[in-house]
Amino acid sequence: MTIGGSLLPELDHEFAGARTTLERVPEDKYDWKPHPRSGSMIWLAGHLANLPSWAPLTIAHDELDLMPEGKPMDPPPEPANNADLLAAFDMHAAAARAAIAGASDDAMMKPWTLLQNGKQVLTLPKIVVIRSFVMNHLVHHRAQLCVYLRMNDIPVPPLYGPSADEAPPGF
Repeated sequence: MTIGGSLLPELDHEFAGARTTLERVPEDKYDWKPHPRSGSMIWLAGHLANLPSWAPLTIAHDELDLMPEGKPMDPPPEPANNADLLAAFDMHAAAARAAIAGASDDAMMKPWTLLQNGKQVLTLPKIVVIRSFVMNHLVHHRAQLCVYLRMNDIPVPPLYGPSADEAPPGF
């Protein structure tokens, strides 16, 4: 089994939980935020939906500059509605899965560099970038979104077992 192949069951599980969480984002709460310095619910949900897009970019390229020529990259547009939010997530998740499934072990071990305005921030093997900046990052922001849901009395999905609101099927 390849390195990428060994990640797929976990990736599928985490992506399924992310999609279930995104399905619960209420359109009438898009602007809600728990604190003035926090992102809005739609910003957070959009970020979560776009995180899988890092996997194919990481596999296909050896570096990413967050501030090319000293200017920040343009952020992706915020989804206008839940259909757009879920469509973006589904598209990015499918592309991530395909890229990871198709990557050779040599490609996964190849160094990848994050730059800011041409200066090296970090260099890690691509597998570590995918595990940290895609999978772990996704879990982190999914948990944040679950807090946003809880604070708005929206049922939190069961991700690793029962939540305070419901149990997973067959549990």
